[in-house]
Amino acid sequence: MSEKRTSPEASSPWVTVGLTVFTFLFVVLLSALVLRFLVPRIDVERAKRSEKALIGNVIQVEVLNGGGIEGAANTVTTSLRHLGFDVVEIGNFDVFDVEQTVVLARDGGDVESAERVARGLGLSDDRVLIEESADYYLDVTVLVGRDYESLTLERP
Repeated sequence: MSEKRTSPEASSPWVTVGLTVFTFLFVVLLSALVLRFLVPRIDVERAKRSEKALIGNVIQVEVLNGGGIEGAANTVTTSLRHLGFDVVEIGNFDVFDVEQTVVLARDGGDVESAERVARGLGLSDDRVLIEESADYYLDVTVLVGRDYESLTLERP
């Protein structure tokens, strides 16, 4: 019985492909290892401590129509956005019997943001109420009342 031998020329393309793939994978893994040591890691503790600083001065606001006046929430929203506030939600309140517009501070420790929104609408600080709620992921709620037309609104 004769032993069948494979010529070096016949297996050469597969060896070349195999070596090419192996070399490519080796270079990728070596690059990843080098980058791992050269690029500094993010300090998670520092990021957690400076969370407020990362967010900046953006005040997220919800505007609810509580006076039943058609378009009141939209007009107040336009004014607040013109002043630079981030209105993230607009809608109707549960009832339409709210007489005076009030500003609710949702984050109990950040009454200053609610006062800034109130001043933007021409309201005094006594119209700012604290109603902290863990269910809200926003800073301030503006409850537009029937006194809507007496508000100082910025027009774009």
